[in-house]
Amino acid sequence: MTSSGLLRRIGLEAAPAGPSVEGLFAVQRAFVTSVPYESIQYQLGRGGPLDQQAVVERMIAREAGGYCFQMNGALAWLLEELGYRVTMHRGGVQTRSAPEPRVDSTHLVLTVDGLPDDPERVWLVDAGLGDGFLEPMPLEVGTSRQTPYTFGLGASSITAGWRLEHDARSAIAGMDFEAAPARIGDFAEQHAYLSTSVGSPFVRVASAFLRRPESVLALRSIEFVETSADRVDTTRMETAAEYYELLADVFQLPLHHLDKGDREQLWGRVLEQYEAYQARLAAADSGQA
Repeated sequence: MTSSGLLRRIGLEAAPAGPSVEGLFAVQRAFVTSVPYESIQYQLGRGGPLDQQAVVERMIAREAGGYCFQMNGALAWLLEELGYRVTMHRGGVQTRSAPEPRVDSTHLVLTVDGLPDDPERVWLVDAGLGDGFLEPMPLEVGTSRQTPYTFGLGASSITAGWRLEHDARSAIAGMDFEAAPARIGDFAEQHAYLSTSVGSPFVRVASAFLRRPESVLALRSIEFVETSADRVDTTRMETAAEYYELLADVFQLPLHHLDKGDREQLWGRVLEQYEAYQARLAAADSGQA
């Protein structure tokens, strides 16, 4: 398998000429605006691949997306095919509802270094945070404004590595990751749990995210949210037809491989998830949560 199929999948007719800062930015931007971060794949109890080439093949054949291990695994594979020097790292995501920082191999992080036109700089490259980066971020203490969000980067307080602070409007509070290198196999145990267990957040809630140059698109169960610099627009999908049209036309996730029965089952599942979410909100408002 060559890189040409995945390049076409992300809308690049040809690879940028040789590793470069401009090329790295172009590849990540194309990837995160074309391939959705999604857990739709885990709603029908079938799991999904971790192997990088298997993920890439599925992204091409099914026009599928992935979650962090798959998104960053596929992006690492593509960049290496294009001649970039890529390092994987073990990380962990801190959410607003689970506020303890962690590095537990629940997130795969990429860095890229040795670019001929900027050989001393290291870049944080991440397509696996859902509502995360549009472009790479220099691995340096500081902030990066990537509309609609601002990200902060500094030393981690819990590991020999780095800490990413997410924008306050995201459900993700931050992410810590080790400076030490890792391999894709280091994430196998967490992938098995997160992709199949009924306790996994990726199994409990069907979600999809896609980056736009000026906004972030998010679908959780049947609620669609677009976050821009100065507004947040929310729409609820009322019918299965609306839901599948949104996935296909907006999130570039046509789900060709699902038959009528699968689609009915998935629609029923996301309705149940939304109703359970509304019940939790009502309980919290009444002080019963």
